[in-house]
Amino acid sequence: QVQLVESGGGLVQPGESLRLSCHASGIVFNLYRMDWYRQAPGKQRELVAAIASDGNTTYAVSVKGRFTISRDNTRRRTYLQMSDLNADDTGAYYCSTAARGRVFWGQGTQVTVSS
Repeated sequence: QVQLVESGGGLVQPGESLRLSCHASGIVFNLYRMDWYRQAPGKQRELVAAIASDGNTTYAVSVKGRFTISRDNTRRRTYLQMSDLNADDTGAYYCSTAARGRVFWGQGTQVTVSS
């Protein structure tokens, strides 16, 4: 059974940083691309960052230069380091991977940026 569990969300002020973590089980972690999505209230879920099995990364334009995605295959974790946060970064953040012919999602972790 594939499980993705996110952690690390919270309430921060504009300009501050947060690090999200996602632990994966039920897959051979190092073989799969891992994605971070977010969904703001009233908006569609959007891809924020992705890291391939070979470590190549991609970012949404809105977060490039502020967010860094990484992975630790030994710990079966992917991380999203977020800096210089602003109100537009507010939303539920989800870890995701495509494996065994389907897409798996975590339960999400809430990030709120507010003064």
